[in-house]
Amino acid sequence: MKLSEIHCQYLRGQVFSSLSRVLMSVFCSFAAIASAQTQHEVRIQDNSFLIEEAYNQEFGVVQHISNFIYLADSKDWVYSFTQEWPLAGIRHQFSYTLLAIRQGQFSSQGAGFGDVFLNYRYQMVGSGETRVAFAPRLSFALPSGDSNLEQGLGGIGIQTNLPLSVVLNRKFATHWNAGATLVPNARNADGQRASAVAYNLGQSLIWETTPNFNVMMETFFLSAQRVVATHKTDWSNMLFLSPGI
Repeated sequence: MKLSEIHCQYLRGQVFSSLSRVLMSVFCSFAAIASAQTQHEVRIQDNSFLIEEAYNQEFGVVQHISNFIYLADSKDWVYSFTQEWPLAGIRHQFSYTLLAIRQGQFSSQGAGFGDVFLNYRYQMVGSGETRVAFAPRLSFALPSGDSNLEQGLGGIGIQTNLPLSVVLNRKFATHWNAGATLVPNARNADGQRASAVAYNLGQSLIWETTPNFNVMMETFFLSAQRVVATHKTDWSNMLFLSPGI
């Protein structure tokens, strides 16, 4: 039993007026609520950059996500904006992703809009309030980007991701990702087409040093095919190690 609870029970056992007992009961109720809220707000779980957490948005809450990645060697950069909308509750969620892309080899052409992703996510297990959560996502890529400048896939694609979030204890939380992308009729800058696939793996560890300060380490691996000739593709791999605070 907590000291605050013992104190409240002791005060209730004394001989007070009716008004005093009512006021003390209200005080003890608010103290219990404040204590519960403090315990709940200790961890900031939904705070990764490259890794997708398995928490859908609550009803009435819309989340906006922005990411910017710049690759120094190739001079490529990508900016993404995602907006997540709950559909009548936490179980179903719709979101869309917009991209702005500049390929280093076409830097003289400037940046342009990339493909648009329409995403649906189902909260299959848990939520942000539970120790384990799982929310698979299915996305469709619409070929709105200019494939002549390598700003788009050149064809309709389908993507899936399987985010799993596990709270280890009061100080550590982890997020795990595994996904794949299929573009049956991808196109390169030379107009050549082929079927292309990609897969991704990711993991992050969140360490809560204080209630308002978290340290994290994210690892993200992407292996993707790119069209190099008609009906011919080549694999390329990318590995990101991203420490953050």
